[in-house]
Amino acid sequence: MQIHDTIESFRAARPTMGRLAFVPTMGNLHDGHIALMTQAAGHADIVAASIFVNRLQFGVGEDFDRYPRTFAEDCQRLEAAGVRHLFAPDESVIYPAPQRYHVAPPAEQTGILEGACRPGHFNGMATVVLKLLLIVQPEVALFGKKDYQQLMVIRNMVRELNVPVEVVPGETVRAADGLALSSRNGYLSTTERAEAPRLHRLLNGIRIALQAGERDIPRLEIEALEELAAHGWQPDYIAVRRRSDLQPPQGDDALVVLAAAKLGGTRLIDNLEI
Repeated sequence: MQIHDTIESFRAARPTMGRLAFVPTMGNLHDGHIALMTQAAGHADIVAASIFVNRLQFGVGEDFDRYPRTFAEDCQRLEAAGVRHLFAPDESVIYPAPQRYHVAPPAEQTGILEGACRPGHFNGMATVVLKLLLIVQPEVALFGKKDYQQLMVIRNMVRELNVPVEVVPGETVRAADGLALSSRNGYLSTTERAEAPRLHRLLNGIRIALQAGERDIPRLEIEALEELAAHGWQPDYIAVRRRSDLQPPQGDDALVVLAAAKLGGTRLIDNLEI
């Protein structure tokens, strides 16, 4: 696997790569990331990944400084998964000067759910993703469904800005007890890790109820929020929304139920399509 720490190095190698599938990450890789790498191999001649912890998408008081950085182990996992090129820039490469131009997705997409809880997060995320796509120039880019709102924003950005890349979603990978794999799961204590699957169980309960014909969505949301709070969680939201734009459901729209909540000091997110 070739490791590129400058834009010039990656761009010099790009003509040798043929059809390229790209998986951007912030490192501290788990099996969910590796599943995306494996999926990517089916879409292209070569798979490339990136590791970059993007300061712009972290808010005040969030975990930028303590975000786990496991570069040597990540490189071993990527190479074993068949990744041929890794773009691993330092912050001065991506942001050689203060970033004064930003991607600003529309408020109806980013002022809700995650965006309401983390102001500015999606501006920072979309800005770095666009920069990475322009640097790497892949034909295909893969993003996991666990960050459902992020996936929606990226798809819309790529379409509306005419970025020549196909965005492919990857299914959420879960532990045997249902907990969605996440780099932040490592923050959980032993007791918290045993409690954490409750989030998935509640979402699955809402999905089963809706599939069985239940239509009192507000009641389902409130009951799930109350159960989380009763077991020591600090919930931000549990919401049933349209898959297409994450607005409240109308008619027979395809739906997704999304959640975010803190357990101790760890904020977990999850979702299930219905």
